[in-house]
Amino acid sequence: MAKSPIVTSVEVNEIEYEIADVTTEPIIGIPIYEKGSKITTTARVLRINTDAGITGEYFGGNAVEYAAIPGLAKMMIGKNALDRELFYNDFKQALRQQASMGRSQIDIALWDIAGKLLDVPVHQLLGTYRKEFPCYASTYIADFDPDGLSSAEAMADFAEQCFELGYPAFKIHPWMGQPLKKQIEMVAAVGKRMAGKMDLMLDPVCTYETFGDAVKVGKVCDEWGYYWYEDPFRDSGVSAFAHKKLREIINTPILQTEHIRGLEQHVDFVLSGGTDFVRGDPDYDGGITGLMKLAHATEGLGLDLEVHVAGPDRRQTMAAMRNSNFYEMGLLHPKHPGMKPPVYQGGYVDNLTAIDENGKVSVPDGPGLGVPLDWDYINAHTTDHAVYS
Repeated sequence: MAKSPIVTSVEVNEIEYEIADVTTEPIIGIPIYEKGSKITTTARVLRINTDAGITGEYFGGNAVEYAAIPGLAKMMIGKNALDRELFYNDFKQALRQQASMGRSQIDIALWDIAGKLLDVPVHQLLGTYRKEFPCYASTYIADFDPDGLSSAEAMADFAEQCFELGYPAFKIHPWMGQPLKKQIEMVAAVGKRMAGKMDLMLDPVCTYETFGDAVKVGKVCDEWGYYWYEDPFRDSGVSAFAHKKLREIINTPILQTEHIRGLEQHVDFVLSGGTDFVRGDPDYDGGITGLMKLAHATEGLGLDLEVHVAGPDRRQTMAAMRNSNFYEMGLLHPKHPGMKPPVYQGGYVDNLTAIDENGKVSVPDGPGLGVPLDWDYINAHTTDHAVYS
């Protein structure tokens, strides 16, 4: 048996790229569609090198998470890259005052090493349950461009377009900071057009001002049979008590826990009665190791774990889960190709037309995370590079 791969260094590339026809939403700063505008944004690539000549790679994570990488890298050098559970727990303790942000990206790259070492995809290491899964179309936040998702009818038109492309489900991200009447009109318009044809979800991104507002919109979701209602109001999605009360008042299932971190907080939230569906994210919840802990804990409670956003690592984990319903394809817009840079080889994309005729995507079957990164593109767009050894 080959000796264990020992971590020799950790590298971070920061890349910069331009996105056309996008501006910055003024309340929470997330990009939204605006024809003729453009923004310049940054992203990061993590590499963990080993003495076995195998490098684990991950594209993803934000600046706050990467602020922890230098310290965590020092804890890894000279240690076995396969000791993921040890790193998971050591990093959780080390980052207890920083909400554990930063350990997740390292964990994902370590799983990439393990798969490459054994020449198998990560889902096979986890225990494969399936190779493909249905998608929901997850929209950009509604915008103010006449050519975009700027009205209730435009959002309903887009839902119908996604249905015709084969999507079995559709999730609305409505406007930020707009009058409640306008918000309700959008929920009702999509429901009137598409209820009974596809599963409908609503994610207000915590924009509604009060619990009462959340109840009013929830009752409209009830009227049109929405599949779930997610992060409705400005508690920031963290009050188990408030969402338990909301569950008692409306019929639409609630999906919460995107904005709490890790296994223990998720289980506490569920046992407090705060949600129906459980949300997990490998970037937020301890990487692939942490996400699979959530999947198994949720399964033990008889509930489903819905994985946040798209990417090769998300597909690898979902392939090893029974209790997850949809892959979140997004963010999508009828007039915009997407905000993600082309960092993958082999034509891998997560965009509007990435589904097959049945509205599904498949798990990449290459070693590790399954899809090689395009280092020609990454190197051409790198603006900063750090090595920790």
